[in-house]
Amino acid sequence: MSDDTSSRIEGFHKMAPDARLQAVARQAKLGNEAVATLADAASGQIELADRLVENAITSMAIPVGIATNVTVDGRDVLVPMATEESSVIAAVCNSAKRCRSTGGFRTSTSGPVMAAQIQLLGASDPENVRLKVLERIGEIKAICDETDPLLLKFGGGFRELDIRVIDTAEGPMTVVHIIVDTRDAMGANAVNSMAEALAPKLEEWTGARSLLRILTNLADRRLARVRAVWPVEEIGGEQVRDDMLSAYHFADADPYRAATHNKGIMNGISAVVLATGNDTRAIEAGAHAYAAKDGWYRSMTRWEKDGDGNLVGILEMPLAVGLIGGATKIHPTAQANLKILGVKTADELARIIVSVGLAQNFGAMRALATTGIQKGHMALHAQNVALMVGAVGAEIDKVAEELKALGKVRQDLAEGILARLRSEA
Repeated sequence: MSDDTSSRIEGFHKMAPDARLQAVARQAKLGNEAVATLADAASGQIELADRLVENAITSMAIPVGIATNVTVDGRDVLVPMATEESSVIAAVCNSAKRCRSTGGFRTSTSGPVMAAQIQLLGASDPENVRLKVLERIGEIKAICDETDPLLLKFGGGFRELDIRVIDTAEGPMTVVHIIVDTRDAMGANAVNSMAEALAPKLEEWTGARSLLRILTNLADRRLARVRAVWPVEEIGGEQVRDDMLSAYHFADADPYRAATHNKGIMNGISAVVLATGNDTRAIEAGAHAYAAKDGWYRSMTRWEKDGDGNLVGILEMPLAVGLIGGATKIHPTAQANLKILGVKTADELARIIVSVGLAQNFGAMRALATTGIQKGHMALHAQNVALMVGAVGAEIDKVAEELKALGKVRQDLAEGILARLRSEA
C-alpha cells in the first residue's frame, strides 16, 4: 500500500467477501491478475472462510502431503501433513521406515485433561484464600459440571483443584486451577466457560477480586509420550549413532541449538495439527513452555543408547488436540484428513502426532550428523527455486536437476539456467 492509502474502509466487516476483495483492491491498487489470484485461491470455500475468520477476502492453501511407513502401537497409519517446507514429509517417511523392524512407535498418554486459571487479587491473606477455596471443592465441582452438561454426559467434567500462591512484582497472588476432563474436545471453550461461571463465587467466598479467567496452554496434565528404537545398522553405524547423541546433548545443554532442534520437532507436530484443523499456536506455546519446565530451555526429546547399541528416542510433551469443535469439526479438508488417519478419539490423534514429532527429530539429527541438513533439504528445495524464477512445465525439472548437479541451489543460478534453456529452445 502506498503512503497515501488509508486503512479505513467504511462498513468493511458488513460487506460480502467479494465486495471486501474489491474494496481492498481499490485501496491497495491491485491489478486484475492479483485480484483474480486472490479470488481463485478461495477454491469455492469463501463462505466457510467468512464464518471462520473476520473480514475474509480469500483463503490461502497449504500443501498437504502424506507421510508413509508410520506404525503407531502396532497399527500402520497414513499421516496427512500440512506444510509449505520441503523435506519435512520425506524425513518422516524415511525415519519411520528405519524403525519399522523394531515395532515402530510405542505411545502412552495421561488423558484428555485441561486446566483453566482464575487469578485472585487484593487479598492480604493469599494462603488463607487458598484454603477457603479448597474447602468449597464440592460446590466448585457442581458449578463447573452444570456449565457443560454435554461434556458430563460423555464422561468428562470437573476433576480436581490445583491452587497456587505465586510471588509477583506487585505482591502475592492466589491462582485457582480448575482441572477438567474434556474427552474428545481440545477443551478451550469448556474450561473457559467454567472459569467464567466460577469466578463470581470465588469472589464471594474469599473477598478477593477475580481478574483473568482463561485456560492455560501449558497443558502439562495432558501429555502424549512416544518411544522408538532405531537399529544401529539402520542409522548408518556406530559413529553416526554416537554423533547423533552428541547432537542431542548439544541441544539439551544450549538454548541456541535447542531452539532450532525443537523447531524441527514442531515441523512434524504442527503439520499434522494443522492438517486436522487443530490449534497450532496452542500446541506450539505449550510445547516450548514445557521444554523450559526445568528452569532452562532444553531439547524436547531425549536420546540414549540401549544395551544392544541401538538408538532410543523418547518424546513427552503437552498435546491438547480434539476431534470436535472449531475448524476440526467444520472444515471439510480437516474432516477428510481425519478419515485418512482413521482415528476415533482425540487420544489416538495425539499418539500419532507425537510419533511424527519424534520421527522428524530423528531425521533432522541424522541428516546433521551425516551429510548436513542442506544436501537433502536443498535438493527438494530446487524445484521451489525453479518456480520462483518463473519456470513452467518441463522447465521446472530441468532447472532443478541442473541446480542439484551444481550443488548450489540459488536463485541467480536458476535465472541463468532458465534463460539459457529458453534461448536454446
